[in-house]
Amino acid sequence: MLARTAWLFAAAFFLVVSHTGISSHAQTAAPATLTGKVSSAEEGPMEGVVIRAKKGIVTVSVVSNAKGEFSFPAAKLGPGEYALSIRATGYDLTGPSMVTLAGAPLNLDLKLVKTRNIAAQLTNLEWITSVPGTERQKNILSRCVNCHTLERVIDNKHDAAAWKDVITRMATYSNNSFHLKPQVRKEARDMDRFVPNIDEVAAYLASINRSAGDFTWQPKPVARVKGSGTRVVITEYDLPDPTIQPHDVIVDSDGIVWHSDFSGQILGRFDTRTLTHKAYPVPLQREGWPTGALDLQADPQGNLWLGLMFQAGAAKFDRKTEKFQMVQLPPHLLKDDSQQAMVGVQNWTVDNRIWLQDPARRGIYRMDMTSGRTELFEPFKIMPRSSPYGVFSDKQNNVWFLNFGGDHVGTIDAASGEVTLYQTPTRNSRPRRGRIDDQGRVWFAEFNGERVGVFDTKSKQFKEWQIPGQFFAPYDVTQDRLGNIWTGGMNADRIVRISTKSNEVTEYPLPHATNIRRVFVDNSTTPPTFWVGNNHGAALIKLEPLD
Repeated sequence: MLARTAWLFAAAFFLVVSHTGISSHAQTAAPATLTGKVSSAEEGPMEGVVIRAKKGIVTVSVVSNAKGEFSFPAAKLGPGEYALSIRATGYDLTGPSMVTLAGAPLNLDLKLVKTRNIAAQLTNLEWITSVPGTERQKNILSRCVNCHTLERVIDNKHDAAAWKDVITRMATYSNNSFHLKPQVRKEARDMDRFVPNIDEVAAYLASINRSAGDFTWQPKPVARVKGSGTRVVITEYDLPDPTIQPHDVIVDSDGIVWHSDFSGQILGRFDTRTLTHKAYPVPLQREGWPTGALDLQADPQGNLWLGLMFQAGAAKFDRKTEKFQMVQLPPHLLKDDSQQAMVGVQNWTVDNRIWLQDPARRGIYRMDMTSGRTELFEPFKIMPRSSPYGVFSDKQNNVWFLNFGGDHVGTIDAASGEVTLYQTPTRNSRPRRGRIDDQGRVWFAEFNGERVGVFDTKSKQFKEWQIPGQFFAPYDVTQDRLGNIWTGGMNADRIVRISTKSNEVTEYPLPHATNIRRVFVDNSTTPPTFWVGNNHGAALIKLEPLD
C-alpha cells in the first residue's frame, strides 16, 4: 500500500458506482480517495498490476503491492467521473469500468480474468522474448519499434517475399515516421546500411508470424514488477493531437514542460497546473522535406534549441520573446539527406560556436554563429559502420559524442580539432544518448549493451551498470541529485532507477505502451520527479517514486 506518510491531509469523498464487485465500507485509517485489492482465480492477490484512473486528459496510475492492495493518494484524484482500467499482461478487468468520486473514500475489489487476446497486450519486450530465434535474429526487431509496435510485425501473414517488399518500402520512409504519420524521404536509405541481409531478415520474419497458420510458439509475459517498484504514482497528460510525437521532454525552472515533436513542425509547451498546451510553429527550412524535430536542449541563457532532422539545421527559441532564430547549413554542405538530429549548445556561448550532428555524413559540424563559417569533422571516416548520435559540449565547448554504430565515447578538442575515441568496456554496446554533468562526466545508455555507463573525462575511466534482462534497449540516461541513475527501455515499457551508492535496481511499469526516447529528471522536486514522452502515444508522463 502506498506510504501513509505521503498522505498530507484527509479527503472526504463518496464513491457512487452502479457496477458489481465493489464493497462500500469506508477506510478509517488512511485518507485515500480510492483504495482496494486486485486478484484473480489463477494467482489470488496480484502484485505489480497497474491500476489506471482517467478523467479528461489526465490519467493517474498506481501499482498493487505484494498483498494485491492499491491506493490512490488523496491529492491525486478530485471529485468527478473516472474511467478505470488495468495493465497486467495476460489479464482483463471484469469491472467496474467507471466510477464517480463525490464523497468519502471507499474500497474496490477488482477481479481479473485471463484474456482472450494476449497479442493486443504484449509489450515489444514480451514479443521479442517470446518468439523463437537467435539473439542476432531478434536484434532486428528492436529496429522496428522506431515506428510501431511489434504486434504489427508478428501478428500478420506476410511471407518472405512480402516482407522484402515491406522492408524496401520502409527504406523510403524518414526516421521520424510512425504508424499515424509516415513521411517519405527525399533520398531512400542505402539498403547496405539499412538492412544489409534482407533475404535472411525477410525469411526470419516470415518464420515467426502467422504466414503458416497459428503461432507455433507461446507468448511469454515478463514477470510483473515487485517490491519498491510498486511504490510509485504515475501521471499521464494527453496532448491535443494524436500525431504529436513528444520525442524529447524537459522541464524548465518554472515547472513548465517543453517537448519537441518528432513528426510535426512545432515546439510544445504544457502547464501541468492549468492543463493547457501551446504549440509554437517552427518555420519550415525546406519545403517538401519531412517535418519534425528530435533533440531539445537548453543553453546557458535559457533559450531552447531544436535539432530539425530532415528540415536540416536547428532552431533557437527565445522563451522571453517567443521568437525563433533559424540556423541552416551553408549551401555547399546541404544535401538531400542532410539530417541534424542532435545539437550541442550546452556551452556555445564560450566561443559563439554550436555543434550539429549529421548521421548522413557520419560526422559533426561546428558552426560559428556570427560568421556562419561551418566545419565538418568526420571521426569515423575509416569506420563504415560507426556514426555519432548524441552530442553535447563541456565547459570549454569541446564536443563529446556517442558512437551509436559501434562502442565509443568520443570528443573533438575545440582548440586543435583533434578527435579522440574511448572504447566502452562492453563491446558493440552502441551508446545512443546521454549528457555531460557539471563534474565533466559523460553519462550514456548502451542500446545494444543492455547497460548504462559513465565516463570520467578527467580520469578517463568508465563504469557500467547492467540493466535487468535482455532486449530492454535503453535509449537515454540521466541522473538525479540523490545519486540515482534513470533510464527507460525502448522495448520494455519500463523505467529503471539504479542507486550509484548501493547498486540497487528498481523497475517501474508504465501504464501504456510507450515508445521511450529521451528521459529527464526534475531535481527541483522532493523527491526528484522523472519525465518521459510517449513518442507514439501523444502523452507526457510524470513518474513520482514514493521511496
